[in-house]
Amino acid sequence: MSEIKLKKGEPIDRALRRLKKKVERENTLKDVRAKRTYEKPSAMRRRKMKVAKFSAMLARRHADV
Repeated sequence: MSEIKLKKGEPIDRALRRLKKKVERENTLKDVRAKRTYEKPSAMRRRKMKVAKFSAMLARRHADV
């Protein structure tokens, strides 16, 4: 569970912004949303393969620069 400490005299909106950034960096919401429904192993492999292909394409594109 993500947790932040309020600094002395820090506005609530700034603390909320820090919490949101921390949650985003830790991929907490992404994990929760992914676990809401069951994903078949074949669909999971397909999704991971698609991400890997995209990452490889980006790596090739930026390797020449």
